[in-house]
Amino acid sequence: MCGARCGRRAPGRTLSFHAMSGVLDRLRAALVERYDIEREIGRGGMATVYVAQDLKHHRSVAVKVLHPHLAANLGPERFLREIQIAASLQHPHILPLYDSGQAGGLLYYVMPYVEGESLRRRLEREKQLPLDDALEVARAVAAALDYAHRHHVVHRDIKPENVMLHEGEAMVTDFGIAKAVSAAAADTLTQTGTAMGTPMYMSPEQAAGEAELDGRSDVYSLGCMLYEMLAGKPPFTGPTAQVIMARSFTEAVAPLRTLRDTIPEAVERAALKALAKVPADRFSTAAQFAQALVVPVGATAAGVTTAGHPAASAKSIAVLPFVNMSAEAENEYFTDGIAEEIINALTKIRALRVVARTSSFAFKGKNEDIGEIGKRLKVATVLEGSVRKAGKRLRIMAQLINVEDGFHLWSERYDRELEDVFAIQDEIAQNIVRALRVVLSDEEKRAIEKVPTADVQAYDYYLRGRQFFHQFRHTGIQYARRMFERAIEIDPRYALAHAGVADCCSFLYMYWDASKANLEQADAASRKAFELDPELAEAHAARGLAVSLSKRYDEAQREFETAIRLNPNLFEALYFYGRTCFQQGKLVEAVQHFVQASRVRPEDYQSALLISLPLKGLGRQAEAQAALRHGLQVVERHLELNPDDARALYMGAIAMIQLGQGERGLEWASRALAMDPEDSGVLYNVACAYALQGETEQAIGVLEKAIQNGFGHKEWLEHDSDLTSLRGEPRFQALIARL
Repeated sequence: MCGARCGRRAPGRTLSFHAMSGVLDRLRAALVERYDIEREIGRGGMATVYVAQDLKHHRSVAVKVLHPHLAANLGPERFLREIQIAASLQHPHILPLYDSGQAGGLLYYVMPYVEGESLRRRLEREKQLPLDDALEVARAVAAALDYAHRHHVVHRDIKPENVMLHEGEAMVTDFGIAKAVSAAAADTLTQTGTAMGTPMYMSPEQAAGEAELDGRSDVYSLGCMLYEMLAGKPPFTGPTAQVIMARSFTEAVAPLRTLRDTIPEAVERAALKALAKVPADRFSTAAQFAQALVVPVGATAAGVTTAGHPAASAKSIAVLPFVNMSAEAENEYFTDGIAEEIINALTKIRALRVVARTSSFAFKGKNEDIGEIGKRLKVATVLEGSVRKAGKRLRIMAQLINVEDGFHLWSERYDRELEDVFAIQDEIAQNIVRALRVVLSDEEKRAIEKVPTADVQAYDYYLRGRQFFHQFRHTGIQYARRMFERAIEIDPRYALAHAGVADCCSFLYMYWDASKANLEQADAASRKAFELDPELAEAHAARGLAVSLSKRYDEAQREFETAIRLNPNLFEALYFYGRTCFQQGKLVEAVQHFVQASRVRPEDYQSALLISLPLKGLGRQAEAQAALRHGLQVVERHLELNPDDARALYMGAIAMIQLGQGERGLEWASRALAMDPEDSGVLYNVACAYALQGETEQAIGVLEKAIQNGFGHKEWLEHDSDLTSLRGEPRFQALIARL
């Protein structure tokens, strides 16, 4: 089905076979040098859609031809001027505009051809959507609208027909088209009292024929669409357009929970606010609407967290650490790095759920059954392999296994030169994509085919750095920085290595050494990374973190949003964006980003636990407690696979104490401290656990040692709510004065 599919045929617009054939022939003749027009695939109130082949770029596209009566009213100059604004919109949830023009007396525009279905088709089939699916679609559309509104573009025709669903992602079509058509129709249709748009989704001000609409009109339309996804029908219906619009002016919206009692109260409140008749009573931005629709992972209508882990989907994969078959044991870093790079490549594919390195690498060296591993990691497929490195020769074996029956979906052996390592990784990722029948966008293809450096030796040092980086210890991060710097010495244009240096310096500043030198190097390295590669999501995420530490929050927001646009599955961008919002007091936004991070990486305990902090600040105590319980479940699962993770232990300890499990919490805190008794980050968090449990003397004693060992964040001691019980203690006040 076409990614830019029109809606159902409008009454009174039926064309004869000869007329349709005539338009198709004219279009083919006019565009013969640019597009191979294949056939008509859809027809709506504004345009007819044809599938075609783009002869220059060798891709399938949808060519939409404006109906003749609209084209006549509009004229080519006005059409192209209005639609050009939409052509500049680039967002993961907006179907882009490739081309537009006049040919053979026809006005047309070109969009990607995407396999999928419209939201309208799904609603016709299912009537009501599951809560999570409906919220996911609404948030995606809201994100697209917010982006467009910030670029001064109002859609004016948000409805299920204009939302495409592809591989679980929602994409908004026809941005700018309704504006162009309504501009032409202003002198004709509106004189008869008819407004451009779709009555069941039109805001009252749009239905009244107001020419100047702002983003709040789109918010209303999205509210109508969300209402229909949940209730099975739009908020207002009727036999004619006039009846529908009259009801939208005069009648109250029926509360959603009277139609479907499992809907959370927060969702009902958000929908009703979006559907307010007066624009000033709605959310002022689509982003605010999206944030109000964030429900913590596993939340039900009662606000209770139910389950913590997703079921295995057909398009889910865990990449196990490859086995080192080299004669030298020290090549372990290279073997692990190959597997991690494949994970990173697959993570760029939106339709694929990829288990994080931390979870899959927990099975390193363990001879466990693939079926059991898949069950524990909640995936349908597992990739395993081996690497033999001998001089400049490389042998990599890889096999993709179906967890359910152990069947090998794909396997391959690569005997190549070391310099071919990038091509091998790309081939493995591409073969996995084909085996799982995942359709890649052009952007995803470019992302996974991208070669980070032309120098294998620089790449070798980069992999060494990643090995140290994942240890998340003071010395490990220091060694990682040295390895990344060696990679840069060999290839100064290695953007990923510059981003690695920036992240190391940011982490050192955050957890161990809050020195000006670390802050400045994080700033410089992150700037260099995105200057070298503006399309590298990791570079923008590193930049966002670095500038957030200098409290340049507006710049951090721009960088995090750019990173997420480039790679919506980049956990680090979502997670640190959440932390940055929390530090600013943007609590609703912090919840949103932590929830998104948890969805991208459900096995991550940090984001799962930190959701509770902004929820608590918002006064949503029941949800905060539910989030803590869910987060603790995630920690416990993580520790089953990674029992020596001190960070998981102390974060779990704090959660336990907050949930009233003080004795067990202190036992976990003691275990964390025993693992790394000199680490200032461990010391600080263990002190928080003691303070929460009322162990004042022990808390202050451990804090003193943390400061002696390099902890230097004065604002944390001043504002961390975990330390509230210590604020009146003279020894604690003296500690703050020392910083």
